Amino acid sequence: MPISRRRFAQAGALSLVPLPLWAVGLSERDAASGIRAALERGAIAAVALLGKPDGFLGNEKVRIGLPGALADAAKLLRATGQQKKVDELITAMNRAAEAAIPEAKALLVQAAKNVSVKDALQIVRGGDTAVTDFFARNTREPLGAKFLPIVTKTTQKVSAAEKYNAVAARAAKFGLVKDEDANVQQYVTRRALDGLYLMIAEEERNIRQDPVGTGSAILKKVFGG
Repeated sequence: MPISRRRFAQAGALSLVPLPLWAVGLSERDAASGIRAALERGAIAAVALLGKPDGFLGNEKVRIGLPGALADAAKLLRATGQQKKVDELITAMNRAAEAAIPEAKALLVQAAKNVSVKDALQIVRGGDTAVTDFFARNTREPLGAKFLPIVTKTTQKVSAAEKYNAVAARAAKFGLVKDEDANVQQYVTRRALDGLYLMIAEEERNIRQDPVGTGSAILKKVFGG
């Protein structure tokens, strides 16, 4: 291999190796502060977007519909003049998610404040959704426990919710619906969490792509390189 080509190849290989923080003028303390700020910013933005009327129902990215074969069955019900019942159930599912989301704010913000320097370094060197992945690992289970009672209370107001559970349980036996989707309360809780982390991921990508636009000096310093 010619010397010039070999040097180019070596330079390319080196570019794939993460630079130490000091090489880009970033201390571990800065990294931790920036990640905490990004975590908190993403959490607050996602909760504000979703935890309001039509936060789920009016957003096609996170709108909760019926799963698997139940979605096909709903089309048949609409064709037979039972559209109102289907729409009531779908609206109730999304309203339940919207009602539950505000409960996430305190836990997410606390998780952001408690992030360790070790976690922060992994996140700042991670991919476009490293912040979101951290949240999902550390908050999904406790948030699910918080969401489920709220979702249950809201969906119980709609008689179609009981029918969902009965029909979905039978469909699950034939593999037409996933077992985890056979209970409407658990299904909505899971989808609410999926929607929450999806919106946090969008905010994270925005921060990484345009840290200057955030107006935050520490986010600019951490992600601006």
